[in-house]
Amino acid sequence: MIELINILETSWYLSLPWGQTIPPIEVNLLERVYLRTTRTFGYCCGIQWKHETWLYSIDCRNEILHATQHQIIGTGDLVTLPVPKPALVLGQKVILTSHGNDAKQRLILGIALVNNSWFYLVELVSPTLVLSAAEGLTKSPTIFNRFSLVGEKSLVRVNL
Repeated sequence: MIELINILETSWYLSLPWGQTIPPIEVNLLERVYLRTTRTFGYCCGIQWKHETWLYSIDCRNEILHATQHQIIGTGDLVTLPVPKPALVLGQKVILTSHGNDAKQRLILGIALVNNSWFYLVELVSPTLVLSAAEGLTKSPTIFNRFSLVGEKSLVRVNL
């Protein structure tokens, strides 16, 4: 039974949530954008795959707002910040080394700039296991977060 769970987890973490090809992103990280909902300018400081679409984090004067591709317009201009480009890219296979003793491969499902450092969104637990664990709790249900932002030092690139 444990072997079946391990197989399920391995196939889940490497299953592309968006299908066979990564959908194009509307704007690049650090690109200046116009946010239609607030009629302000900001820059893209994060991208993550959520609810079957790319969700963009926009820094608007030190307030982080979240928007879909339909709520932003890219300008093509990049903001100059004292940070290097992210070392990893969306959809890249990595091994999460800081998550217990298991060193399973994961996909990068998001990238975010936090305090001038890049963090990467990876899935910690498959939704099937989260649902099973939540159903087993009857008296005090706990909300499980399947995803986590982790630093580059916690990830190892998988070379194909």
